[in-house]
Amino acid sequence: MLGIFPWFVLCLRFSLVLALGGLFLCWVLSIPNQRQLSLINRNMVVFYGSQTGTAEEFCGRLAKDAQRYGMSGMSADLEENDMSELPRLVEIDNSLAVFCMATYGEGDPTDNAQDFYDWMQETDEELNRVNFAVFGLGNKTYEHFNAMGKYTDKRLEELGGRRIYDLGMGDDDGNLEEDFVSWKEQFWPAVCEHFGVEATGDDTSIRQYELVFPTDINMNKVYTGEMGRLKSFETQKPPFDAKNPYLATVAVNRQLNQAGDRHLMHLELDISGSQIRYDSGDHVAVYPMNDVSIVNRIGQILDADLDTVISLNNLDEESNKKHPFPCPTTYRTALTHYLDITNPPRTNVLFELAQYATDPKDQDILRKMASASPEGKGLYQSWVLDAQRNILAVLEDMPSLHPAIDHLCELLPRLQARYYSIASSGKVYSNMVSICAVVVEFQTSTGRSFKGVATNWLKNKVVVTDNGHKATVPMYVRKSQFRLPFKASNPVVMIGLGTGIAPFMGFLQERGWMKEQGKDVGETILYFGCRHRNQDFMYQQELEEFEKVGVLTQLNVAFSRDQEEKVYVQHLLKKNNEHLWKLIHTDNAHIYICGDARNMARDVQNAFYDIAEEVGGLTHTQAVVYIKKLMTKGRYAQDVWS
Repeated sequence: MLGIFPWFVLCLRFSLVLALGGLFLCWVLSIPNQRQLSLINRNMVVFYGSQTGTAEEFCGRLAKDAQRYGMSGMSADLEENDMSELPRLVEIDNSLAVFCMATYGEGDPTDNAQDFYDWMQETDEELNRVNFAVFGLGNKTYEHFNAMGKYTDKRLEELGGRRIYDLGMGDDDGNLEEDFVSWKEQFWPAVCEHFGVEATGDDTSIRQYELVFPTDINMNKVYTGEMGRLKSFETQKPPFDAKNPYLATVAVNRQLNQAGDRHLMHLELDISGSQIRYDSGDHVAVYPMNDVSIVNRIGQILDADLDTVISLNNLDEESNKKHPFPCPTTYRTALTHYLDITNPPRTNVLFELAQYATDPKDQDILRKMASASPEGKGLYQSWVLDAQRNILAVLEDMPSLHPAIDHLCELLPRLQARYYSIASSGKVYSNMVSICAVVVEFQTSTGRSFKGVATNWLKNKVVVTDNGHKATVPMYVRKSQFRLPFKASNPVVMIGLGTGIAPFMGFLQERGWMKEQGKDVGETILYFGCRHRNQDFMYQQELEEFEKVGVLTQLNVAFSRDQEEKVYVQHLLKKNNEHLWKLIHTDNAHIYICGDARNMARDVQNAFYDIAEEVGGLTHTQAVVYIKKLMTKGRYAQDVWS
């Protein structure tokens, strides 16, 4: 036991195996030292496939909970581990592999789970007696709800794994937090029964990190907002990715609408000299900053010197996650660049914070909201989620709650990059990436103003500041499968709602460029939906110019609220049903949908079912199969969100 378990952990850590090789492995196996002892009983590994950080956060919570159930857990990034070593998990007593698997896009694995997905598809490894459980994170408004969770659960069983608890399926369109808490409440009793262990009954807070005040501080070694390498924003080096974003200057920031109560904006980010390349349909990820006023107010309430240099160091020395965010840094930097202080806090945060409330009633309320009881779930839904209370609002509305700021920083999730469909073509604008977005701002039921982190931050990015400096945005490009057809002669039908127009601006620019190259370009049709012609008809002049020069064969716009009876894009599709069916069935047209997943994408899909039935003469069942085949062939693509 003393030798086998450390060996497994080292094998799992792919980078460590490559770096140290067999000699170090033999040394660990043969020498009974303190490092070896500290790894004993690490019998639960929780792997995450995460795109926005939620699956990673759930993973950390499960690994931390393990201590309360007589197990020792560790959270592990699928991308950083050699999953071919998974079968060796059986060599550890009472071992368990848990997978928190998010589904990205149209049933795809997240970026960090791609290699694991490929391995599952190709491997013939036997996972006999490997104990596993899976929790999936998805959204029911998408066609392939929880596809990665379902596939992982099914495939691990096919390979011989032993499922110890049912697949959990979280729905982000409903209440993902509630789904996870409910699953977790049943998962742990199943674990206890399977392994014959008992819960310790200890519900006290378990700190994962210790607060350290660095001595002899060299400010050149203090992180100021970098995602990975220290000083990476001062000395930029390609390639640029999630851990090494490019600091692009803002070349254009203009409002797209002149009327209405919403702010629609178009930004252009200069990527000259970055070596960043992108295709029409790709996404740009930007790292925003939190509102300075919220940061300052949190510091004021907690009586904290926000400019104190600190480091939060993992108490588990063997963990590959040494800090919750780049350290050393200051509280101000952590709250501004690294922590999510705007979204409503999850239940585990409320549970941990309860100990700091001096009023017993506040303690009870916080713990109740963190429970799986129907009353607690209802209270969390109404008091936190429906009221959109962020951590500042919680602190303000519970005056007896005065947590240690370092513990709060440990508990809050990471501030994640925001993704936008690129509104330009890399072939036409190789040195520029365009963003189209609506500024999110509304009044909550508590009378507070809720402001979207990224859109409000971008809105205030003036091209040149008062002191003459150019505004910058940390960004990188994420590849997409949302692609124009390989043959330019194929017709394309684009359907977008609101900011869903973004990728189609890139498509139109590229189709125009192809025409200039003398290529035979097929019909290019756009169906665009917005509320009012004079308020949110984005890129109206550009679109009308594309139509005038023949790049855009047909421009169809549905202004839903300009008349008594609402008109949507699906209504316009049905009006042109015969022409659309010819394009799809005879001319090999490609269909693209971008925008709202909850209503628009579903309604548009139903409209195509109707067209296949009414014009194509298919039964409803045949129509559904027909459209599904188009999806499989890549001729019906969606870039949607809820």
